[in-house]
Amino acid sequence: MAENKKQLPRKVVADNRRARFDYELGETFEAGIALHGTEVKSLRGGKATVAESYVSAKSGEAILYNAFIPEYLQANRFNHEPRRPRKLLLHKREIAKLWQAVEREGMTVVPLRIYFNEQGRAKVELAVARGRKAHDKREAAKEKDWARDKQRLMRDRG
Repeated sequence: MAENKKQLPRKVVADNRRARFDYELGETFEAGIALHGTEVKSLRGGKATVAESYVSAKSGEAILYNAFIPEYLQANRFNHEPRRPRKLLLHKREIAKLWQAVEREGMTVVPLRIYFNEQGRAKVELAVARGRKAHDKREAAKEKDWARDKQRLMRDRG
C-alpha cells in the first residue's frame, strides 16, 4: 500500500538567502515545526518569510520567532497569528548541541529555509552560524565574484 502513495518532490516555501551573506554557516540541522492547520494551508500557497527570524531556547525547547506565515484567507475567524512563536521539533541531543555552540562559542542559530519534505511534512533547515563583520562580507563578495569569473574564463577557454 505504501508503494501506491505518490512521492512528493521537496518544495521550498521560504528561503533565507540573506543568511548566507550575513553569517558564516556551520553545521546544519533539519527540524520539524509545530503548525496549526491554517498555517499549513498558507505554507502550501508558498508565501512565507524567514528573513528576519531567529531560533531561541526556552526550558529545553527550540522556538522559532518572527517567522512570517500569512493568514489563510479562506479560514475567516479560525485563522492563526502570522508572527506567532512556533515550536521546533528536535531531539534533546540536537537541542543540547545547538545551545552548547551558542553559549560557548558565541554563535547563533539561523533558519535557512522552510520546505515540505517527500512525505509532505513541513520542515525547517537550521544552521549554527557566526556573524560576519562588514569587512568579512566584502571579502566574501570578492571571493564569490572571483569564483564566478574563474568559471566563466574556464568555460570560454575550454
